[in-house]
Amino acid sequence: MDLAAGSPDEEINRLLKQISDGPADPDAEQRLLDAVHTHLRQIARRLMRSERPNHTLQPTALVNEAWLKLSAAREQNYQSRAHFINCAAVAMRQILLDHARTRLAGRRQLDSAGAVRLKDDAVVHHQPLEMLALDQALTRLAGRDPHLAQVVELRCFGELSIEETASVLRLSVSTVKRQWQIARTILMQELEPALRP
Repeated sequence: MDLAAGSPDEEINRLLKQISDGPADPDAEQRLLDAVHTHLRQIARRLMRSERPNHTLQPTALVNEAWLKLSAAREQNYQSRAHFINCAAVAMRQILLDHARTRLAGRRQLDSAGAVRLKDDAVVHHQPLEMLALDQALTRLAGRDPHLAQVVELRCFGELSIEETASVLRLSVSTVKRQWQIARTILMQELEPALRP
């Protein structure tokens, strides 16, 4: 994917490289946050739409927690804007999973819920149980085939297109399409019995 000179993606990639190379510019992290904040809030809002209405986190708080998590992982070397956005989306998902686990920890009986569905580019879930079932299925998939799990994370949680996913993974578009279809099929087969009442 070619980036036009001076494009927002090019600026974000430059900031990521500057941050990974060392502390030359103390304002680089703040400029990076300013550059990606709107996109991260869009992802957070989408993830929060699937949460219960009285959730203690709001999209801005979710973005802030994810940013703190990413900032703490200083050894991470982000390859591109798409890679960074994916890592941020995965961090948000992990934060929501931690909240779901905490909420379910003291409950003896779990509510049965509607099925998790993997659409073309989104995960639809409404209850903590569904979210935990998806996370467990994705963890099992990563154990079987880490590449398939990575495609799911990039597509569903990083909101990357097939083309962007192919670019981040350095694969052909046709390979990513095939892996996406395989991963969706495997996950849906695993999730259907896990969520059956």
